[in-house]
Amino acid sequence: MGAKRRAADRAGRPAMRSPGRPSVGRLEHRQRFWAAIARGVSSEEAAAAASVSAAVGVRWFREGGGMPTVTLAAPSGRYLSFTEREEIAMLRAGGSRVREIAVQLGRSPSTISRELRRNAATRSGGFEYRATTAQWHADRRARRPKPAKLAVNAELRRYVQDRLSGTVQRPGGIAVDGPEVRWIGRRQGRRTDRRWARAWSPEQISNRLRLDFPDDVSMRVSHEAIYQSLYVQGRGALRRELTACLRTGRALRIPRARVRARGKGFVTDEVMISQRPAEAQDRAVPGHWEGDLILGLGSSAIGTLVERSSRFTMLLHLPPMDGRDGPRVKNGPAMTGHGAAAVRDAIADAITALPDQLRRSLTWDQGAEMAQHARLRIDTGLQIYFCDPQSPWQRGTNENTNGLLRQYYPKGTDLARHSLDDLVAVAAALNTRPRKTLGWHTPPKCSTST
Repeated sequence: MGAKRRAADRAGRPAMRSPGRPSVGRLEHRQRFWAAIARGVSSEEAAAAASVSAAVGVRWFREGGGMPTVTLAAPSGRYLSFTEREEIAMLRAGGSRVREIAVQLGRSPSTISRELRRNAATRSGGFEYRATTAQWHADRRARRPKPAKLAVNAELRRYVQDRLSGTVQRPGGIAVDGPEVRWIGRRQGRRTDRRWARAWSPEQISNRLRLDFPDDVSMRVSHEAIYQSLYVQGRGALRRELTACLRTGRALRIPRARVRARGKGFVTDEVMISQRPAEAQDRAVPGHWEGDLILGLGSSAIGTLVERSSRFTMLLHLPPMDGRDGPRVKNGPAMTGHGAAAVRDAIADAITALPDQLRRSLTWDQGAEMAQHARLRIDTGLQIYFCDPQSPWQRGTNENTNGLLRQYYPKGTDLARHSLDDLVAVAAALNTRPRKTLGWHTPPKCSTST
């Protein structure tokens, strides 16, 4: 008929079925994204580092449940990289032969020949070589989907699910449903009901399997595999809703580096606890203090100061602000006086009543109430240091004292109703208690006023 033959017929091989739309981002993009997440940056910043849009970065983070979905190991060099495929495409378009391309790239001629034959743009059956299409084909061919152990082992899956989400029972075996909580796809808010379940941790489940099935090696799964089945979409093993049965209830895992990076803008390296003098650490010299706030109902608060060597305690009176005695307005101005200025003035009033040798340093957490620490240092001569984020043990003396104070100021009560005289009386009660760490002596008297 004289009709022009199709490219597929001239190539001598059938046209390749289209594998669909290429996915957003190659392997190296995802590696750069998760490497940035591991450094503690946000999903949007990690997406910019990986050269993809912010929406794609957020989607990758949620699909992975906060966990890397690709290996972060550097390429071994065994396989062609995208850069090498770009070189092949340019040299091929310039008319270079297979052996010439191999010499240019330092690869075997058979490697280049196989690359041109396997990963060419074969949708129409032709031999045109494009780097992006070749990388797409190589990535698809490199996939080795391995079914999760919890997806293929039904008995193991039932055991894990029962220990995670099994019902709470009374001693007689009667199930207790607990409050009805709807799954919202995110962490349950504070002061709201949580789902009742047996709620074993993945580590407890993993180690208990060895005791319950000592001779059955098929009933083994690591705690990390349980976490991956819960958080990573597409694993096909455990439902994401079961994350509500974990102790934290997190719908996404949070990288540790991101938690450590939660600092305040007013905190610099010069005022971190690592810069605190050694004499404060060994408690040999008095005058080094630890401070914090204990919070109550309606955002009421009381400030606490504890001297590290003597355990002497002072309480800071933080009354409601003037003209703020009415009902609290949602998203309205603060009603209680534990803002930065009020806390600064309260600490200054308490500290300046002490001798100079008892005013050496103060260690606080990174709360916003200490945003005016520079002004406080100028007014009192007190050196201010801040703990690392999420590290309350670095102020262990103060944390223990706050626990003792909860006997007088329980959680969920209004702390603004206590007068200054009340605080003085409670501080005196603590300072006249014998302490085991002091050899059953009482804290030495530092000042006559609190």
